[in-house]
Amino acid sequence: MALLQISEPGQSPDPHQRRVVVGIDLGTTHSLVAAVRHGVAECLPDDAGRVILPSVVRYLPPTDGGASRQIGFEALASQLQDPANTVVSVKRLMGRLKADVAQVDQLPYTVLDRPGMATIQTAGGEKTPIDVSADILATLRYRAEDTFDDELFGAVITVPAYFDDAQRQATKDAAQLAGIHVMRLINEPTAAAIAYGLDNGSEGTYAVFDLGGGTFDISILKLTQGVFEVVATGGDSALGGDDYDRALLDWLMAQAGHPEWLKQASPLDRATLQQAARAMKEQLSAVPDDTTPVSRVVQTALGPLTWQANRVQLAAATQALTGRTLSAVRKALRDAQLDKSEVHGVVMVGGSTRMPTVRQAVADFFGQPLLTNLNPDEVVALGAAIQANQLAGNNPDGELLLLDVIPLSLGLETMGGLVERIVPRNTTIPAALAQDFTTYQDGQTALALHVVQGERDLVADCRSLARFELRGIPPMAAGAARIRVTFTIDADGLLGVSAREQGTGVEASITVKPAYGLSDEQIAQMLQDSFTTAQADMQARALVEARVDADRMLLATASALKADGDLLDDAERRAIDDCMAQLRQVVAESTVAADIEASTQALAKGTEAFAALRMNRGISRALSGRQIEAL
Repeated sequence: MALLQISEPGQSPDPHQRRVVVGIDLGTTHSLVAAVRHGVAECLPDDAGRVILPSVVRYLPPTDGGASRQIGFEALASQLQDPANTVVSVKRLMGRLKADVAQVDQLPYTVLDRPGMATIQTAGGEKTPIDVSADILATLRYRAEDTFDDELFGAVITVPAYFDDAQRQATKDAAQLAGIHVMRLINEPTAAAIAYGLDNGSEGTYAVFDLGGGTFDISILKLTQGVFEVVATGGDSALGGDDYDRALLDWLMAQAGHPEWLKQASPLDRATLQQAARAMKEQLSAVPDDTTPVSRVVQTALGPLTWQANRVQLAAATQALTGRTLSAVRKALRDAQLDKSEVHGVVMVGGSTRMPTVRQAVADFFGQPLLTNLNPDEVVALGAAIQANQLAGNNPDGELLLLDVIPLSLGLETMGGLVERIVPRNTTIPAALAQDFTTYQDGQTALALHVVQGERDLVADCRSLARFELRGIPPMAAGAARIRVTFTIDADGLLGVSAREQGTGVEASITVKPAYGLSDEQIAQMLQDSFTTAQADMQARALVEARVDADRMLLATASALKADGDLLDDAERRAIDDCMAQLRQVVAESTVAADIEASTQALAKGTEAFAALRMNRGISRALSGRQIEAL
């Protein structure tokens, strides 16, 4: 009799069959795919032996055979001839509206303002950033399948730590469109730490400084025996090597005597100049010292422009950008409640960290040498590949546990437009947190739930994520219902919210898939505002809470008077009415929480005797017709 085999949880059903899984670094300027082969993570090359794929797609007019496109190096080579149809830096548009994208007018192609997400006008028609990213991801998928001569089971895809729900969901949508099963989204700095932690056996507290082509992340991690715990994260998803290119270009044009010309330059001239500025930046990063000059002649509509600069001038032109990265580093250290002297090592990730000006600034800040022994372009993809291999069950003996965090707090709107935070920022994910709420009015049979994201105390100052309703609550007195609201954040950082009335089991839930389009500046501003307006927020919250308590007291008193007002004589009734009128006036006119609280307490004290009379009546009714012996 044949025995049926049962596989271990998480392992391949066939112990001799390895699942083909990869890690993908979907970058702003270039992308990579990596896999664990023969026990070692390595980036997979194309037919020409190149592991990097430029994140560039050129769309051509449709032909009889359907839409035509060029991807990667082929598209990059055509950029100067056709900049209007060659899409670069599309990652900056993921999950964004046109108004949210910094310096959108400096892009060589046309960005259209469309509901939900900005789109790009091309010769092949309108393309969303999801469409463009899907073309890049599909190319990497084909590369992996050609390498292994097998179908791809799944992928771990990296995203900036500061990507919000909309940007993460857009990334998953692009992967689905490319036919890739997303096993998990992980933060880019965390992927880099995995590569360093496993390859170098590192333990302790590490900072991961990740400056890519279009995004900057800083993460503080604790590494202990294969456990990667992210204790704080920060950064700016609108800051990267592209911004250094533009800052250098602005400086070079000012030195050439044409500081304003770029504003009216053609897309072709703008693309030519940006490519030249990037090449010059890379040249300056490779020269032996800070004072060696680099010269370049660029052909434009103005005629030939002669540029010259050295590394000191590059550092000065980009000083403000480097300062922004260090400000985010200080903020992350404060969130982690650490001093920079407690950091054991600093991992440098992203091609832009090759700039000596950036490396020197970070080394000076931390006062120690930097970890740069892994290729900064490849380290994120390598870490993602290690994580994918673990999730696929290909390495059952591995001891890797990944504990990531969310960048912004999540909560619910409560009465008065206040935010009740359920999940604080920097909470380790995956996570599930719950809190009990109740009804505000007698007989309330439904509850409107408004999910928000941010660090401020008032809903108006936070970002709305989703709304849904819980219906079917049995009518009961205000405050009697017990409604448990649970926030569930999965390993990808995506949110689900459910509400359940504990008595009846009535339940409603929603998977938060927000309309795309949270500004990166808004993310940074949310955190900045939470500190600069902390005192004002506390006062505003106290005032709103005082007014809500006053309204609740007035409703309860009015309800009691309606039910049992006959227990009072005229003088007692007038005294309570006067207290209520006084409280209504204070609520309407005062902006001081203490005044409203005092008036609320006055009404509570003025109704104490009435409350005692009501209690006596209730007891009398309950005992009416019953024998003492029965009690």
